Amino acid sequence: MTKNGIDVSYAQENIDWSRVKTDFCIIQAGYGRISSQKDKFFERNYSGCKSHNIPCGAYWYSYATTVEDAKKEAYACLEVIKGKQFEYPVYFDLEEPSALATGKANCSAMVRAFCNILESAGYWTGLYMSASHLNTYIEDDIKSRYSIWVAHYGVPKPSYNGTYGMWQSSATGRIAGINKDVDIDSAYIDYPSEIKKAGLNGFPKQSAENSVTAKKSKKFEITVDGVTYSGTLSEKT
Repeated sequence: MTKNGIDVSYAQENIDWSRVKTDFCIIQAGYGRISSQKDKFFERNYSGCKSHNIPCGAYWYSYATTVEDAKKEAYACLEVIKGKQFEYPVYFDLEEPSALATGKANCSAMVRAFCNILESAGYWTGLYMSASHLNTYIEDDIKSRYSIWVAHYGVPKPSYNGTYGMWQSSATGRIAGINKDVDIDSAYIDYPSEIKKAGLNGFPKQSAENSVTAKKSKKFEITVDGVTYSGTLSEKT
């Protein structure tokens, strides 16, 4: 089932989260190579989502042009988001012309560097990019390895030739509680269920005992026409 959401940053300024009605929100955590470049509204936006039961994810805006830069950005991102829980992925936002100018191989290497560090720290990670840039600057293994959030406006569907879990379809949406234009997104994967089940993004891993789909075993013994049958039945809780 498709979920309809938004993504926000300092650009939306002071959001009245009590009035916002959305299925999910992706929040800019920050940008660049040092944690002091945290988005100045990140904490407020995160608290707003949590206090109003809006599932959220995060993204880190990249200015990297080398793999080493991308690694520094990953560690800065981890410093900013530590201790928080995200029901949606944490994305690497790659769109700066200076990065794209380094070419397909280097852009792909930067994505791997950032996402591998986030994954190692226990986060479900992904890549945000425009459809044309995904087609031009990203190697195929990344498209199937990480969650893709594709941007393409004013079209019935993105002109991206790979699979994607989210689509940013507009940058000029308007909703209650936000006095600025806001990006509009659609999600096609049940990220909250998958992330919680996997125990990622700050959530504890679900055990078989506390999962709603866990199977309970029950021994049985029954006698029919003088013959005794025994075994184990499994049933979902």
